[in-house]
Order: sequence, then structure tokens, then C-alpha cells
Amino acid sequence: MNVAVSCDHAGFSYKAPIMQLIKELGHTVIEMGASSTEPVDYPDITEPVARAIQSGQADRAVIICGSGVGITFTANKFKGVRACICHDSYSAHQGVEHDDLNVLCIGAKVVGIEVARELVTSFLAAKFSTLERYHRRIEKVELIERRMFK
Repeated sequence: MNVAVSCDHAGFSYKAPIMQLIKELGHTVIEMGASSTEPVDYPDITEPVARAIQSGQADRAVIICGSGVGITFTANKFKGVRACICHDSYSAHQGVEHDDLNVLCIGAKVVGIEVARELVTSFLAAKFSTLERYHRRIEKVELIERRMFK
């Protein structure tokens, strides 16, 4: 799986360990976002990730900032991107299984690095359910997107 990884300055300390974990799990990392702790605005590090998901360059993505909030609502402005901030491994895998989550947002000031590792591991191991009800719900979300993004 191709996984885009991005961060802002507040998430920079998590970027390298998260990318290393993704590689250890057997995935390809597409590095994006901040390359230092120099301040950067979250929309600037989120848009390239969202575009990578939209284009198919990335299958999934992990974005890290201070709280996870700004990156989450920014990523969700892009058609086809389903981003969620997660603080627990259940939400990280359930979001993929039930909601076809494709962008995991992490707040580095909210969860420690070990929890962040658990989130990424759960997120990348999960697969979208084959049950009809989950596909029906995603189809309804996509219908809303088509109406909103004319």
C-alpha cells in the first residue's frame, strides 16, 4: 500500500518514527509536509495529501499536527477524502472497516508516540467491510459529495 505521510511543525517529531513504522509494516511511504519544526500552516501540509488520495498516488495517508483538528476538517474539504482524528486504536480500525476511512489524523500534543504507533498499525491493518450496509452508507456520502462539488 502507498501511504502518504505529512505533518506540520507540531507533528514533526512524530514524522520519522511513523514513516519508519509504516515501512516496517511493509508499505511504501510517500513523504510530504514539513521538514523541520519551522512553523507551517496546516492547510499547506494537508492539501498535497488530499490530492494524493484523490489521484490514487496514495491509497491511505497519515497526517500529524498538534491537535489533529485543523488537518481533519481541511482534508475533508476534498472530494473522496474521508479523514478522521483518532485517539484510540478501535476508532482507527473501525473507521476503515465501517466508513472506508482513508486519512488518519493524529494530534501529537494529544497522544503519545506509542499510542500514535498503535493508531497507525490499526489503521493500516484494517480493510473496508464487505457488508452491504457499510457500502450503502458510503454511497450516500458520495451522493452528497456529488451534489456539493458540482
